[in-house]
Amino acid sequence: MTEATTHAVTLQKVVKRYGDFTAVHQTDLGIEDGSFLTLLGPSGCGKTTTLRMIAGLTSITEGDILIKGTRVNDLPIHKRNLGIVFQNYALFPHKTVQENVAFGLKYRKVSADEARRRVGEALELVQLPQTADRFPSQLSGGQQQRIALARAIVIQPDVLLLDEPLSALDANLREDMRVELKRIQHSLGITTVFVTHDQSEALAMSDRIVVMSAGHVEQVGSPEEVYNRPSSEFVARFLGASNILEARIVSADRTGAKVETQGLGTFQAAIDQDETRRFAEGQKVKLSIRAEKLALTATGKGAAEVASGDAPDIARFDGRVTTVDYQGQVARYFLEAGGHQLQAINTIDEHPLSEGEAVSVGVRARDVVVLPQ
Repeated sequence: MTEATTHAVTLQKVVKRYGDFTAVHQTDLGIEDGSFLTLLGPSGCGKTTTLRMIAGLTSITEGDILIKGTRVNDLPIHKRNLGIVFQNYALFPHKTVQENVAFGLKYRKVSADEARRRVGEALELVQLPQTADRFPSQLSGGQQQRIALARAIVIQPDVLLLDEPLSALDANLREDMRVELKRIQHSLGITTVFVTHDQSEALAMSDRIVVMSAGHVEQVGSPEEVYNRPSSEFVARFLGASNILEARIVSADRTGAKVETQGLGTFQAAIDQDETRRFAEGQKVKLSIRAEKLALTATGKGAAEVASGDAPDIARFDGRVTTVDYQGQVARYFLEAGGHQLQAINTIDEHPLSEGEAVSVGVRARDVVVLPQ
């Protein structure tokens, strides 16, 4: 078996150009069978174009796309056996829910009895069995989204493609629906490609995330990998709130790296053994430190005791709170420290720190990510 056939979907050096503009640069990607993969990035990064090329809705300029090991470059959409859910649901307003869900079965030589059975199972799966005789206008936005999903899965597709299907829902319903989508995907074991610009959706739902920028793939990995170990400044900034600092490598070996920053002193940074070759003494780099990884202690409120009990891999520096963004369970603090403007997100014990308050800032070596300059 070739490597390509171990994947449900394979992109091999895929390029999409519109005249002189390249929307998707040479892209290689393998999507594991049964996995939930998210294409994540800002508007215009190429994620929807990539999904549409997989679907057959947009032609490719160069490269090959394989589904279940079969090259599909020249196959029209209706011959690729794909289920697709768009952000506007695209339900037929004049057809009942039963007719909407059964629509794709008409072209697959499925008997009427079999179609009724499969539609019933699909509606049970999305927890809307009682809506079969209703029209889309009689359903809420969340219900319409579920019906669109039932229509996509009733044909038993090889791959399910979801193009920002939650974007039209309000915040609370979006959170409920992302749990439902993941439940259904797990239940069916269907390979799913999900497009979103919402990092919280990507982190909560995905087995793997493909972070894209300006038509390029920036990083591919598990949610934990792309969040905690970003491979570029773009990924660090796009996912979560990160502090980016200019630094210089003092030393680097298998135990990690010692880095020097202007104004904040010297840090220890944890780097993988296979990364040690990327960094040399004196090399200019950037550091990424997640806002929630900076631990604040009010100066004069046990800070000295905290510092004396620090592990050897914890670095400390002084700062001052300039702005407090109170968020209930946590607060986002804007800090001035060593000439830098930083952010820290900490849980609140009793009361948040105050604006103007002096703080001691602690950071662990494992939370300092070294990025090439």
